[in-house]
Amino acid sequence: MFGRLSPIVKNLLLINIGIFIIQSFVSINLVEIGGLRYIFSDSFRPYQFFTHLFIHGGLGHLFGNMFALFIFGPLLERFWGGQRFLVFYLVTGLGAALLYSAINFYEVTKLRNAVESYVDNPTPDNFDTFVRDNAEFAWRSPEVQNFIDQYYDNPNSSSYVSQGKELARQILERKADIPMVGASGAIFGILMAFGLLFPNTELFLLFFPFPIKAKYFVLFYGLYELWAGFERVPGDNVAHFAHLGGMLFAFILIKVWQGKSNTFY
Repeated sequence: MFGRLSPIVKNLLLINIGIFIIQSFVSINLVEIGGLRYIFSDSFRPYQFFTHLFIHGGLGHLFGNMFALFIFGPLLERFWGGQRFLVFYLVTGLGAALLYSAINFYEVTKLRNAVESYVDNPTPDNFDTFVRDNAEFAWRSPEVQNFIDQYYDNPNSSSYVSQGKELARQILERKADIPMVGASGAIFGILMAFGLLFPNTELFLLFFPFPIKAKYFVLFYGLYELWAGFERVPGDNVAHFAHLGGMLFAFILIKVWQGKSNTFY
């Protein structure tokens, strides 16, 4: 199988799969070390903008990204050449991380302001509203619901006031300390490139009952990611804005290259 692959795609597959195997057998938590953190987290390191691209959170995550790289990558590498393809892969992956970090900064700042607002006026109603608006995953938790009910029954209890403040701070810490991992930004960049360069190529996908042209597949997928990024369905831990960042930087880079068609790598 690997013999039919283009060189850069083959090496990227081997690196990603190899790192996943290593992290499965060693006691070092590579996700915690190499995952991209909130930029003002104590755990943030600049190298994470690069390392997160080669670390995956599970077998399904790895398989989805590597399968897309396996399917769409070789044709792009043969079209551009190995060096340009590698530049494209890294630029779109880093661009995705930059957009994700900017959105994450905005969301964490907004959440911090909400925590401070609640702490300044800690009432059962305000806690219920804070959790419902800012942490749907927690609001649906039976433990949190039980606490809210008891808080309403004891609105003046210093113990419940303190617990409410602590829970609010824990929600902020959880949001600010989740590492983002995976090559998805670069993979979505590859999908965008495929749709732009080979728009009328018909794709046969397992979840589509009929063939679909690459340009429509990319368009629908991009619109879905945009919707999912803003809707934030409870339990969804996918970095949709990283996917969109990969697509955005892919579009920009391809247009720049098309404007400089005499430039080769």
